[in-house]
Amino acid sequence: MLSLQLIRSEPDRVREGLARKFADVDLDEVIRLDASHREVLAELEQLRARRNTASKQIGATNDPAERQQLIDATRQDGERIDQLEARIAEIEPALNDLLLAIPNLPADGVPVGEGESANRVIDEDAVDQQSGFEPKAHWDLAPSVGLDIERGVKMSGSRFYLLEGELARLQRALITWMLDVLTRDFGFTEVYPPAMLKEESLLASGHLPKFSENLYRDAEDDFYFIPSAEAPLANFYRDEIIPPATLPRRLCAYTPCFRREKMSAGRDVRGIKRGHQFDKVEMFVYCEPDQSYAELDRLVENARELVRRLDIPSRVLELGTGDLDFKATKAFDVEAWAPGCGEWLEVSSCSNVEDFQARRANIRYKPDADSRPRHPHMLNASALGLPRTLIAVVENYQQEDGSVEIPQVLLPYMAGVSRFGGKTS
Repeated sequence: MLSLQLIRSEPDRVREGLARKFADVDLDEVIRLDASHREVLAELEQLRARRNTASKQIGATNDPAERQQLIDATRQDGERIDQLEARIAEIEPALNDLLLAIPNLPADGVPVGEGESANRVIDEDAVDQQSGFEPKAHWDLAPSVGLDIERGVKMSGSRFYLLEGELARLQRALITWMLDVLTRDFGFTEVYPPAMLKEESLLASGHLPKFSENLYRDAEDDFYFIPSAEAPLANFYRDEIIPPATLPRRLCAYTPCFRREKMSAGRDVRGIKRGHQFDKVEMFVYCEPDQSYAELDRLVENARELVRRLDIPSRVLELGTGDLDFKATKAFDVEAWAPGCGEWLEVSSCSNVEDFQARRANIRYKPDADSRPRHPHMLNASALGLPRTLIAVVENYQQEDGSVEIPQVLLPYMAGVSRFGGKTS
């Protein structure tokens, strides 16, 4: 969340940032409640101190009349204290609810525009269109490669599917290979986190209350199914102080992910580009504030390098303010080319949230043993998201007979299979 001190001291800067993000926030009400809270708290602390002093005087006073005066005054202070404590109990949750609903401010220099209008391509690989045949979309290849959308829909409804045989193995190979690259080559530590979280964890990560309609929830036990590994990894150090000389901390995790996709109704209805359940490998970074934008560039390069090693064309988009995530100050999308669909597919979104999640999760670090604790910066990125990476592999490596070759880097994970599907399958 945003710092109350920032809102108090630089309200115009906050308003300008929220306007660039096209956020409808009643900042005046936040300022009013904050002022009321401080005023009530100041009086409350003064009365508590006076009552404590009076209590000591009562015990030390021998004069009955004077003692009674002190008792009467203390009783009046106690009644006022009860009133003020009741007022604090009203103000604090109302103020906290407003603060939780305020998005992070965009960083300086982020292109301004509503929706996706200000997104801009900053780097793009050339696409070789000379395959010698017309590539098919993955939904047209489905019967021959083991993609079964009809049975997925039969079992669970729209936006579900099955992977069978070597296609299922290929997805598993992608996940294992990505984790191996991240831990072996990029310096990440693998984590296996829970796929269900408590409400306070999703409040800390910033997924609640903003995205409540897109989260699946087990009402009986009050668990939320995670939308990605970002949510549990953002809680790794919740309510802790990270020891000195341990940052940056780079974590990665594979998890299933669950989203209602309410916000994407009518989009990408063909194939498996959007689903209520999908798999993803996530990168997550805790770092000192002056390192975070270098770490953001590193995350983008890591995601793009994974696509490069698959030998698939990619491009990088810088997101405009209207397309930034609720939590993000700056973000980039890495997209992979899918020749059958004829479009670029987002396979990674890389975001710097600065200290936004750290404040919500009460995460601090000490630069050295004698320093006061402060909030770290936190970043997240897909590395990479499925099924879109799977789509890009299938469509780029399809052959004229409908079979799919295995990318060179995945061969060690495919138990000797180098091609599958097609007319002979």
